[in-house]
Amino acid sequence: MKPGRMWIEKMTHNIYLYILVAAAVSSLIRILPLTLIRRKIRNPFIRSFLYYVPYVTLAVMTFPAILAAPQVPLAGVLALIIGVIAAWRGMNMIGIAVLCCGVVLLCETFMRFLLS
Repeated sequence: MKPGRMWIEKMTHNIYLYILVAAAVSSLIRILPLTLIRRKIRNPFIRSFLYYVPYVTLAVMTFPAILAAPQVPLAGVLALIIGVIAAWRGMNMIGIAVLCCGVVLLCETFMRFLLS
């Protein structure tokens, strides 16, 4: 047996080690900032960076789904463009969601009509 193969076989059988390491890393990234930073953050660059973290995280999780969820990728792109325009003009979130769902529905229905 090759040395590399033996290492792989040993690592695949210890799932509890993987769970323990994942739990430790997940806990550390939550606990360390609370223990190391005890006073208010005054640096404007760090404060502005931390302010935008939730928005960027939401965008990173949502954007791929917008393009991958519809059966026709063009429908997702059009819904994204129309949703951004509607948000820019001040429409509320429920209205934007309904509008984007309607755009995807119309685009996919239109494409199905053209292809049949």
